Amino acid sequence: MIGRVTTRRPVLRITAEGRAHRPDTLAGEEPLELRVGGRALAVTMRTPGHDLELAHGFLLTEAVITTRTDIATARYCDSTDAAGRNTYNVLNFTLAPGVPAPAPGIERTFYTTSSCGICGKASLDAVRMSTRFPPAADPLRISATTLTALPAALRAGQRVFDSTGGLHAAALFTHTGDLLVTREDIGRHNAVDKTLGWALLNDRVPLTGCTLLVSGRASFELTQKAVMAGIPLLAAVSAPSALAVDLAEEAGLTLVGFLRNTSMNVYTGAERITAASPVHD
Repeated sequence: MIGRVTTRRPVLRITAEGRAHRPDTLAGEEPLELRVGGRALAVTMRTPGHDLELAHGFLLTEAVITTRTDIATARYCDSTDAAGRNTYNVLNFTLAPGVPAPAPGIERTFYTTSSCGICGKASLDAVRMSTRFPPAADPLRISATTLTALPAALRAGQRVFDSTGGLHAAALFTHTGDLLVTREDIGRHNAVDKTLGWALLNDRVPLTGCTLLVSGRASFELTQKAVMAGIPLLAAVSAPSALAVDLAEEAGLTLVGFLRNTSMNVYTGAERITAASPVHD
């Protein structure tokens, strides 16, 4: 399964100096169907790898589960290729006793592409969800100096991007700028779900005092995922959307965009960002 993260294909390279045939490394993209109790909940296009984290993060941010113990079993099933080999593209979860089944309306009525996180929702009411871990009261304070160092740490962890140039990334950091985890995926929402799934499986949710950094823009869906995991600060190297800013303000989330070099735009929750560098123990 790990080998499907990337694949090699021949290409014709054309430059000012001429033409040459050469191999190129491409990012993998395959469907993953998530089932709960045997019922299909979603199909997403993802880069294979860290599938359990992806699924746990997805179920957390869809308010299906809040802890790893809410899942009784998880197994790959019913997914084979023409030769009968398991393709590991269907994951079925059994919820623990007492955990209610997913609420009607959160299932995706068609597959979501790698660029779509909320496509296929059965109702718009299911898009805005209340979190059990509201970030508004989080006492996080982080220096601007620490924040501006985070994109370099994220970039250093993008190993598959180095070989393909085709993946998004997300990472979690402590208030002192220490990297907790980095995950990559062809879908920006999947990269975040893998990151949050790692946190859930390591009993770190709610992510009090942590910063989530994403390699692209801060959309509504990514902002919602941060809120659902109890993250007090979401930073992006690109722009946020207007709806993302509205949601961040409503939830008490600090939202930072255009985090590049020594500058940033702070859209909400500026009180959490201090001028001085923190003192490390």
